[in-house]
Amino acid sequence: MIDLEGKVAIVTGGGTGIGLACAEAIVRAGGRVALAGRREAPLRSAAEALGSAAWGISCDVTDQSGVDSAVEQTVERFGALHLAVNAAGMGSAGSVLNSDDAQFSQVLDTNLTGVFRCLRAEAIAIKSEGGGSIVNVSSIAGALTHRWMTSYCASKAGVDMLTRCAADDLGEHGIRVNAVLPGLVATELAAALVENPDAVAEYRRRMPISRLGRPEDVANLVAFLLSDASSWITGQCIGVDGGHTLRQGPDLVEPFFAKIIPEQR
Repeated sequence: MIDLEGKVAIVTGGGTGIGLACAEAIVRAGGRVALAGRREAPLRSAAEALGSAAWGISCDVTDQSGVDSAVEQTVERFGALHLAVNAAGMGSAGSVLNSDDAQFSQVLDTNLTGVFRCLRAEAIAIKSEGGGSIVNVSSIAGALTHRWMTSYCASKAGVDMLTRCAADDLGEHGIRVNAVLPGLVATELAAALVENPDAVAEYRRRMPISRLGRPEDVANLVAFLLSDASSWITGQCIGVDGGHTLRQGPDLVEPFFAKIIPEQR
């Protein structure tokens, strides 16, 4: 059984989806958690549902001062910071030919530089407590190409290497850093894909365990990586994907993207 008794965590993107499932797992294991995100209503609702062990705080990962403030407020509220989950992110669609640099930059600023901003602020606070654990939520798109998801794939590949480098940098301070790589999970962010039967079929045919993921599938792995049960694991990027990364990425152009993006190949 995972034990996080006495530990304090911050979860970005914590109001919904995978982030919320991670926060729920932390509280079940005895920890306390700050839910950080841009939208106040989901944060408030999630924090109320989790009770006194949870607290919602406004945070945009594209704003360094906001990230720093969220971490500082978490420490002020709970007295320390030991753990972090960086789940905030955005999706994108487009090939090299039908995307532009503004879109590419926006996705990287949120999904990659946003994780860096959070990781740095979290590591400073965790270092002062003598160490802890950070988990970044990446994607199978960081390991496998997805046609017409170029910006997203590049951002998640960056998260994977950032995870490995951060683990190397921070190990001397007792801070472990790992990443999880979910496949298609039924969340608000992935709703457009999940609600498209052809897209779901394309994902499922790539998986040895052929079903959609659930947020708790990812959260269970995250909770393990946060806990002392994984105390000799760092710098790892672990798929939680029904085995999808054993095969190849989905081709969503015809079943999905070609219907919503101007065709330019």
